[in-house]
Amino acid sequence: MQILDGKKLSETICNELSEQVIRFKLSTGITPCLAAVLVGDDPASRIYVSNKEKACQKVGMESRLFRLPVTTTTEELLVLIEELNNDTNVHGILVQLPLPEGCDELRVLDAIDPKKDVDAFHPENVGLISQGRPRYLPCTPCGIQQMLIRYGIETAGKHVVIVGRSDIVGKPMALMLVQKQSLSQTGADATVTIVHSRTKNLSDITRQADILIVAIGRACFLTAEMVKPEAVVIDVGINRLSDGKICGDVDFDTVKEVAGAISPVPGGVGPLTISMLLLNTLRAANLSNVSE
Repeated sequence: MQILDGKKLSETICNELSEQVIRFKLSTGITPCLAAVLVGDDPASRIYVSNKEKACQKVGMESRLFRLPVTTTTEELLVLIEELNNDTNVHGILVQLPLPEGCDELRVLDAIDPKKDVDAFHPENVGLISQGRPRYLPCTPCGIQQMLIRYGIETAGKHVVIVGRSDIVGKPMALMLVQKQSLSQTGADATVTIVHSRTKNLSDITRQADILIVAIGRACFLTAEMVKPEAVVIDVGINRLSDGKICGDVDFDTVKEVAGAISPVPGGVGPLTISMLLLNTLRAANLSNVSE
């Protein structure tokens, strides 16, 4: 059984990014800049944004953080987004989700300039992904794809079952894995099934999977009985238990006895999500430089 170490892999990718950022700065005189918007004081969101700031510094990018009170209205947030859209020194815009109750999440995300939408949530970017010509790939699915590629896990012709149908992970992951594979794009050509909380006989379907990607938001949801022997299991979930411990959507201790490879929580997909955000920010800076 192989542990898919996302933390170690993220460090490798960040080292590669650091070298790319140095070359970009030398050739253009531009420092890639990510603007993060944090509304309210959600503890988990604060930690995520702080980790993203540290990661930017590590690879030589600029990071700007805009902290707004929980009372911020949608209209006030839209004003800030417009200012960031028009700021040529800002290349990527990240609005930390979830937004407080009362903020119109869709209006806010749709207002971000698609060329600065480094989370790849804007409808224009989602449409490009569906056509197999992405401007950016969404960070968590892209991190999962990189994990599969860099650990040498073949996806072509394999049956991938994705547990969860969110716009952040499940749907875009399916779009990416089902694309035609080319010389420049690996980690595709899979046969993809999405299951979710309303799926009947869910376990019968998960047991057919060569690769299981679990993002349903329920602690230890996937158990050993739901996994085909030697399947690859990738856990996207992050849940805090009553005793304060962090666990994923996979019952790690039992599933690891069955799986051929498994990603842990923490230290699996999470660090790769941040690495892919930095990758998208560098790409956005490149696109901005070309358009200028």
